Amino acid sequence: MTAPTTAAGTTVAGTTASAPEALYVYGIAPAGIRPPRFPGVDGAPVRLLTESGLCAAVSAAPARIRPRRRDLLAHQAVLDELAGQGPLLPMRFAVLSPRPDALLSQLRADADHLSRQLDEVRGCVELNVKGTVVPGHFADLVRRDESLRNLALRTRRRPDYEANVRLGEAIARGVRREARRAARKVLDHLTPLAVRTVQGATDDEQVLSASFLLRSTDERRFRQAVDVRARDCGDRLALSVTGPLPCYSFVDPRPTPAGR
Repeated sequence: MTAPTTAAGTTVAGTTASAPEALYVYGIAPAGIRPPRFPGVDGAPVRLLTESGLCAAVSAAPARIRPRRRDLLAHQAVLDELAGQGPLLPMRFAVLSPRPDALLSQLRADADHLSRQLDEVRGCVELNVKGTVVPGHFADLVRRDESLRNLALRTRRRPDYEANVRLGEAIARGVRREARRAARKVLDHLTPLAVRTVQGATDDEQVLSASFLLRSTDERRFRQAVDVRARDCGDRLALSVTGPLPCYSFVDPRPTPAGR
């Protein structure tokens, strides 16, 4: 899930939960699963609210929610246990519903949409691949790039501070350009292996960030493909894989209103 909203038309947890019945929401799953054994955020027991063939894993919302390590780990532990039982629409940390009846009402209203979402992620996991620029190893780049080679020659013949700065900046741009080119090839290679792909934000250092929805049975093949690409472009791009994760990036919690 990319937006901090819930599938239950609920409010986003900021710092406080004003209503005494407010619920902390972990995720939505098909009805019939077991309640998680792990305590939730702030040590609260986790229970299931069931409606229209769906259930929401919830606990009492603490009076104040802070991203403390123990609560982040508790949130993740609950999601891991739920995901181990089947498809799950995970909520990100700190999402609240104002009241149980509001949550049940929204489950009822959005049941068809949420059920389709669960079917789409059934048997799937999310893996995130990031690629960062490798700053060194630019000698070959200078040899291959005529403009850089000429600039380096001019700087060597007439060295001064400004010339060195211009050369350094030009080389840095070239290194980033090569890394971005390698990132596009990695993405082109990995995308056909996934059910869906979502690209994330990048910058001058992290030039690749993408989440892949994979069938669980394809995870090993996908990791092997990442390893192959990492060897091929390791002088330009450092790749890392995180996961398996709950399918945060592939959950659309609310149906799109007509006309939007």
